[in-house]
Amino acid sequence: MKIYTKTGDTGETGLYSGTRVPKDARRVEVCGTVDELNACIGFVKSQIQDEEINAILHRIQNELFDIGADLATLEAHPKAVGLRIPPTLTTELERNIDRFHDQLPPLKNFILPGGSAGGAAIHFARTVARRAERCVVSLAKAEPVNPEVLIYMNRLSDLLFVLARLVNHRSGEPEPLWESQTEPPQF
Repeated sequence: MKIYTKTGDTGETGLYSGTRVPKDARRVEVCGTVDELNACIGFVKSQIQDEEINAILHRIQNELFDIGADLATLEAHPKAVGLRIPPTLTTELERNIDRFHDQLPPLKNFILPGGSAGGAAIHFARTVARRAERCVVSLAKAEPVNPEVLIYMNRLSDLLFVLARLVNHRSGEPEPLWESQTEPPQF
């Protein structure tokens, strides 16, 4: 099979249902941003040697493919119900957030994205996850979207924040603290 189909040469692409839509349609933008996040997490995995964290990231990459299928399937499609992500995916994210958060020192300051190469890479993935979440919110205002996708995306960025802190903590790399560059207001 050839990698190019030429079916997108006029600026359209197909959703799972076969429906043709413009490549700049909101739904396509969301799917592309979720794909970008998946690639970003693939990069993150290349920066981290921690097998436990990489296993979680690998699972998340598979889940992001499921989310892409969910988002690319219109509500009216006969197979739509079978492609909707379940709440159990979010429950697993929450379980990991709680487990890893308990291993970290409490936050007493805002932190800057950074630290170790792995920690900084996860922070970058977190910002892409937040953008993907904003795209899902925008799509949900205009078209039906599985509400579980929005919940999952919100928890995913929370987990990535905790994982960035965990990678830095496990590597002994201090988290860079925010130091305001502005003067506090005088009252």
